[in-house]
Amino acid sequence: MRIIFTFFLFLFVLFGYSQTKEIDSLSIELAYKTQDSSKVETSLSLIKSLYEINEFDKALKYIIQSEKLATSLNFKKGIAEIGYYKALIYAQNNDYINAVSGYEKSKQLFGVLNDTLGIAKVNNSIGLIEIKRGNYNKGLQYALAAIEVLESKNLKNELRLAYSNLAKAYYNINAYEKAIEFYLKALNVQEQLNDQQGINESNLKLAELYSNKKEHRKAIDYYETILDDVKEDSIRRLVFPKLGGEYLKFNDYEKATQYLIKGYNLNRRFKNDVNLLIVLNNLGELNLQEDRLATAEKQLLEAGDIAKKINNKTELLRHYELMKSLDSTRGKFANAYIWQQRYYDLKSSLKQEVVKIDSNITPPKLELDPSFDKLNTNNTSDNITPTESDTINQKEIKKFKLIFYALLAALVIVSTFLILIYLKRNNNIKYTQELEEKNIKIELQNDAFQEQTKHLENVNNVKDKLFSIVSHDLKDSLSSINGFIDLLKDGSLSREEFDNLIPELSENANNASLLLFNLLNWSKSQMQSLEPKPSLFDIQEVFEQKIRLVEQRMESKGINLVDHSLRDFAYADRSMFEIVIQNLLANALKFSRSGDTITVSNHISNGSCIVSVADTGIGISKKNIDKLFNKNTFTTVGTNNEKGTGLGLSICKELVELNNGKIWVESTENVGSTFYVQLPKSKPNDA
Repeated sequence: MRIIFTFFLFLFVLFGYSQTKEIDSLSIELAYKTQDSSKVETSLSLIKSLYEINEFDKALKYIIQSEKLATSLNFKKGIAEIGYYKALIYAQNNDYINAVSGYEKSKQLFGVLNDTLGIAKVNNSIGLIEIKRGNYNKGLQYALAAIEVLESKNLKNELRLAYSNLAKAYYNINAYEKAIEFYLKALNVQEQLNDQQGINESNLKLAELYSNKKEHRKAIDYYETILDDVKEDSIRRLVFPKLGGEYLKFNDYEKATQYLIKGYNLNRRFKNDVNLLIVLNNLGELNLQEDRLATAEKQLLEAGDIAKKINNKTELLRHYELMKSLDSTRGKFANAYIWQQRYYDLKSSLKQEVVKIDSNITPPKLELDPSFDKLNTNNTSDNITPTESDTINQKEIKKFKLIFYALLAALVIVSTFLILIYLKRNNNIKYTQELEEKNIKIELQNDAFQEQTKHLENVNNVKDKLFSIVSHDLKDSLSSINGFIDLLKDGSLSREEFDNLIPELSENANNASLLLFNLLNWSKSQMQSLEPKPSLFDIQEVFEQKIRLVEQRMESKGINLVDHSLRDFAYADRSMFEIVIQNLLANALKFSRSGDTITVSNHISNGSCIVSVADTGIGISKKNIDKLFNKNTFTTVGTNNEKGTGLGLSICKELVELNNGKIWVESTENVGSTFYVQLPKSKPNDA
């Protein structure tokens, strides 16, 4: 590394030495030249060398001497070249009035001499000044007038400036396709000349242009090219926020985060509010999309403060839009409505500013105007001295002042009318926006009312269903029990008759109990209040407990029970599982005949616990199997005309699914049915 550095230092010293040697040689040669045109030409070579190394004061001394000699000799080519370099130095010192005046005089002389290259160089330089002063249309015409000659001569230094000038002019009049065309040409010449600063500027502008055109992949390529070539923090802190924003357009959150964090750290360290604002808005959008709402809010609020402080209305508009999305996501519709109102107000204000600016801009001519810059050689003076130049400048300045004051007075009158028109238009816009905002608010309220209405309809349906079942099925069972009690109380039944009626009385009581049990669980599930509380429990214990509840009914109906249950554990809400088993056993009992068998069992499959309740009863037809687990009630009478609500299996399905399980049935008519329940043995997210 040290050797390379030493080598480049040697080349720099050698180059500086050779330039100094050349200037010294020209100075000595000039001292011995006779007072003729060859001395002017030698002086011009010296002036050019001094200008290239930025020795402007020394160059001016030789310009003054050479100008006097060339004027006395009436050496027009010398006068034109000297005037051109004099104007170049004025331009370097930002004295644009004298620079343009000098360029025009040189241009007139080049016109007399039919020196197309000289005219092209002058046009290129005037174009640069006009573009710097914001006169893009005018600068564009000058640069276009120069370009053809410079390209034919392949003057790379001049072409580099010409292409850059044209690209800047097209960019500033929003002719983005043309701007891209000339930035690419400028980049090609800059790479040939190894102009790293120019290369960086062209790559940066090309990236911005492609981003404006929504060609984000090309924008990314140019931004990354800059990062590959440049290590300076001043450029990287500008590129990182924009490159992160481009990756955000592709939802590439990993790369977007990488570049945005780098941009955030650099710009925070250098306290660069302009770039920090872009970073914060992009980070806010990224975190909003990634559902990190608290972080997004913090970043967006800081972005809003910076945007207001530096008066960046474009980023402030984006801030309002992102805040509206954030509060909408959180369900804070009142706040979202306020952000939306601010967004529309600022957007309307920016549109009015653009309209006002556009009304003062002459429509651009994107191609060279054939009538541009026709030279009037009749006004060309053969002998132009510095004193005459100063006098002409003073007269032109006075003339410009008079024109300026006249235009100012006209502008005041026109502005008064425009303000009146603007106020009226603004009132109309404001009224329209208020109507739009009221409509949005009404739509939000209607959505809320519709949700409430739907909820109330669901609750009302549950209520109607509940009362229907209570008034019909539950009433029948209780009325039957009450009738037995009345007969017993009146002494109308003998002891023997009562003993014979006890099984029927017990059956009615069991039916009423199961009916109430299912109704309560069904109504809770419909009101969305069931919350499972899972834990590990022994399945065999639940079977033993629930079998004891139905043993007497099985004996009275003449049904056999086979218990193949094993000691095993499931991870679910035990009370909900008990409800499921109780319903499955009751169903098996209901649809079994005397002499049939009910079998309960469980086993392990793929880390899950599978429970089954099988019977050799009447089975289920194919057309009824699809109706079993629907939310709509479906029921049939049992083998002894037992009734039900049709809610039991619907409740079972909901309770099993709440515990991350599955329930299904296999049945053959007149052969029997088997109901299966699958439950996890551990938490679903356990490794």
